[in-house]
Amino acid sequence: MICILLVAGHGTVLETQIKNDDTGLYGHLTGVPKALLPGTGGKKILDFWWETVNTRQLFTEVYLVTNADKYKHYERWATANDFPVENVVNDGSTTLEDRLGAVADLELAIRSRKLQDDIMVIAGDMLCADQNFDIAQVIRFFRSKPGELVIYYELEEGEKSSSRGIVEVCSDTHRITRFLEKPQEGLTKSRLASVVFYCLRGNTLPYLSEFLSLQPQAEDRAFGQFWEWLINEKQLHVFGMKLPTGFQLIGQVGLSDYTKWLTHYSAKQQDKPAQPITCRSYARVGLMGNPSDGFNGKTIAMTISNFWAEVTLVESQTLVLLPHPLNDPTEFGSLQDLFCISRKEGYLGGLRLLQATCKKFYQFCSKQGIALTKQNFTLKYDTNIPRQVGLAGSSAIVSATLKCLMRFYNITDSDLPRPIRANFILNVETDELFITAGLQDRVVQVYEGLVYMDFSKHLMEERGYGEYISMDMSILPPFWLAYLSDPSDSGRIHSNVRQRWLNEEPLVVEAMTRFAELTDQARTVLQDRDWSRLAQLMNQNFELRRSVYTEDCLGPGNLKMVQLARQFGSAVKLPGSGGAVVGLCLDQARLVEMRQAFQEAGCVFCVIVPYSPSASNISGQH
Repeated sequence: MICILLVAGHGTVLETQIKNDDTGLYGHLTGVPKALLPGTGGKKILDFWWETVNTRQLFTEVYLVTNADKYKHYERWATANDFPVENVVNDGSTTLEDRLGAVADLELAIRSRKLQDDIMVIAGDMLCADQNFDIAQVIRFFRSKPGELVIYYELEEGEKSSSRGIVEVCSDTHRITRFLEKPQEGLTKSRLASVVFYCLRGNTLPYLSEFLSLQPQAEDRAFGQFWEWLINEKQLHVFGMKLPTGFQLIGQVGLSDYTKWLTHYSAKQQDKPAQPITCRSYARVGLMGNPSDGFNGKTIAMTISNFWAEVTLVESQTLVLLPHPLNDPTEFGSLQDLFCISRKEGYLGGLRLLQATCKKFYQFCSKQGIALTKQNFTLKYDTNIPRQVGLAGSSAIVSATLKCLMRFYNITDSDLPRPIRANFILNVETDELFITAGLQDRVVQVYEGLVYMDFSKHLMEERGYGEYISMDMSILPPFWLAYLSDPSDSGRIHSNVRQRWLNEEPLVVEAMTRFAELTDQARTVLQDRDWSRLAQLMNQNFELRRSVYTEDCLGPGNLKMVQLARQFGSAVKLPGSGGAVVGLCLDQARLVEMRQAFQEAGCVFCVIVPYSPSASNISGQH
């Protein structure tokens, strides 16, 4: 592949204002070409781009196209920066009036040097908010697509779409469906701005000459008009890749705009590593309908603030995953100590969850056309969610890790929407770690609060996710939670029900339909605040589960907790896959007695404190 850096523009406005500035601050920049002006990080703007593309493994040659007026500046720069002087192309123009136009400059380099390979084109006078993005990832994505590639970013607050080339991108294929050069307000809802950063295939290069023959005037030979013609009229396959960073083409801006953007981008770089990123995700209890989430059913679940997983990300020189001292032990008091811990807790801590999430995140961004910056980090986690009691402890760690990665790499909700995020978390566990799981836990941990979920077959097949609706949490009854202090693996509770469901066994199919009906009824009674009826539905949920899974599968520990709760007149059911029970006791005096009974039976008992995202200043973030 060949890279061509374009620096042939005539910056009359900026150059004139620098020359006429009477503050004395910019006198040393008089006559300096735009691309050689100071950029972020103490480098010239062009220095950054040359460092980025100066890699023989990626580019066989790099060319620089400039004008006759500034040629000597770039010749001197090339000598000082080990850039091949013979690769500096002079377009012969000396003023704005006799300029060739950006597309013509590109075509000149290709024609004069007889280039036939794939081309990457970059404006060498473009400020970039982040100095660490991975250009190799851009090339990999380009080669994975059957067409050209246009780089875009999401406009920052205050940036107007009317000042940029705007792209509309298909979220599934990443193909650019429409290109609008500086559109008027209201013409498009897109906030995705194209920059002069493209990849063109060798067999597409003849289109440059065809376009130029149609546009004799230099002002009509900008890349915006070229892409409008190629995409909107010629209907060529052009794909988009997002860089999660801002860009600013110096172009025809004035001194105030240049200094403003330089200050803005420099401040962003200085602020970035200052503070660690810490995110939380919460345990959940399934209040109704579970476990039908894995069987095209419906459920209602709620996040609780009693238990949480917290992940902290700090920028670092190398990528480091820190083991948790309790959950990922590497030191033991003795061989007997190792034996006892391993026998009770096994070998699967949280470190694998961090690693699998990072791997899947990189894979997702690469596939979705999001180029990540080349920044490293250190990840560590903490959690107080009890293990193996079905409170979604594993997915909470994955969810919190994903939040940190999204914030660190500036991945927005539009890049990774909440329904897709839930699927992502599930895939980390099922595809990477082979953990038996359903969507319910991941959905409620992404949305947070009290969530109604419909996983109907037609929804899942049509769009890949269900219907998720947040419910009012302002008034809720006093739910409680109890769990076994020494549980077995909660994953075993699923037994062979899935295979029976796939075989369309009537008992299982009817049960899953009934779970969905109970969920719809529970949604109504929660809205009506009919707690007595809700208690009845919770009991029915458990009995239905017992009929499908059988008592042998549920296990003596779960049954013992259910029986104990019922002795005190409390509604009770399993909140997850097993090892814990959630209940609703409307009699406060009996609730106190029941707590003592559970504690005496060797269980851990607590009153649930619901977690509502609206009650937090920053959802899931501390």
